Amino acid sequence: MAPGTPTPLSTPTQIPALKVGSFTLHNRLIVGTGKYSSLDLMTNALAACDADVVTVAVRRERLVDASGRSLLDALDLDRLTILPNTAGCFTAPDAVRVARLGRDLLQQLGNAGARWVKLEVLGDTRTLMPDPVGTLEACRELIADGFEVLCYTSDDPVTAARLRDAGATSVMPAGSPIGSGRGICNPSAISIILEMLKDPVHGGARDFPVIVDAGVGTPSDVAQAMELGADGVLLNTGIAHAQDPVSMALAMKLACDAGYLGARAGRIERRRYGSASSPWEGAVSVIPGE
Repeated sequence: MAPGTPTPLSTPTQIPALKVGSFTLHNRLIVGTGKYSSLDLMTNALAACDADVVTVAVRRERLVDASGRSLLDALDLDRLTILPNTAGCFTAPDAVRVARLGRDLLQQLGNAGARWVKLEVLGDTRTLMPDPVGTLEACRELIADGFEVLCYTSDDPVTAARLRDAGATSVMPAGSPIGSGRGICNPSAISIILEMLKDPVHGGARDFPVIVDAGVGTPSDVAQAMELGADGVLLNTGIAHAQDPVSMALAMKLACDAGYLGARAGRIERRRYGSASSPWEGAVSVIPGE
């Protein structure tokens, strides 16, 4: 390829789709549907970030608002794939039950999302961090029941690897606690997870999807997650509770694309000292005394 010729990934529209099990995601930013002040605002934000997969909390989400409008009626189910999640579950049996309820609901609606679930088994109500034992237990049971399981987990690489080995379709390490807006608190841990789960030397597969989930507050947080090598980002509060959710939704999508492209473009080497942008040879000195 001649110098200066655009590469196949030179524009955001050419970012390849992400395969997650039997699903194909054309947008690597997955967004939630909770916490919006109105269904109309939610709909506009989803349109702004061009979402094609949205996650819905089967147990905790109010499917009908104060005016009697259904959340599901506000979603374009012909275009959007629903990713049901088990938010609010604190035991493996409860999470399994809620996952099955979500499957039954989406089967009635004819939505493809009935085949998968975002699994959350939380350890406590204060930190909202996952219970690793309960998550692994529920993951195994749901896989045996035919689900494609996307596992919300901590940034512990060993736990992430065990979930993958149990048959999880995707592992979703937390950037920071749910709704905290603290961004990627431990980028080194996320990097190790990516290495362990994607490097064949460590028993991984390069096409195994790792999606950073939770704690993202700004577009720069999304870009950082993608620059670390994540395959995608899932967030809700960072958009829904922004002062202008629609503008923030667009910003998050652009950051996701920018981070993906930046991670694969090859960053410059970090140097201890400066490196001139123009050659010194033939330059006229303007330094006093030279």
